[in-house]
Amino acid sequence: QVRLVESGGGLVQAGGFLRLSCTASGNFFGIATMGWYRQAPGKQRELVAKITRGGVESYADSVKGRFTISRDNAKNTVDLHLNSAKPEDTAVYYCNVDTFPTGLQFWGQGTQVTVSS
Repeated sequence: QVRLVESGGGLVQAGGFLRLSCTASGNFFGIATMGWYRQAPGKQRELVAKITRGGVESYADSVKGRFTISRDNAKNTVDLHLNSAKPEDTAVYYCNVDTFPTGLQFWGQGTQVTVSS
């Protein structure tokens, strides 16, 4: 079982910056991919960014060039830097990991990000 604890959400003005952090703990052999998803009111949860254990990053088109994902394998943490925030970035952001060798996925409890115009 993996426990994910997120932090760093809050209110930011359009054009501003936020950093989200997620720390994984618990009983697992290793973590493969770590990522961030978000869900806005009335919308489906969507992938924002993910990063493999080897450091390969991928982003949703809507955040490319503005958001940066990073991880620390030794500390089992993943960060999401939200630069040039837009009101449409407002959502609950969820940390997600999948573990090896089981391939099981785990979710954090979510952290609210609100971008004011």
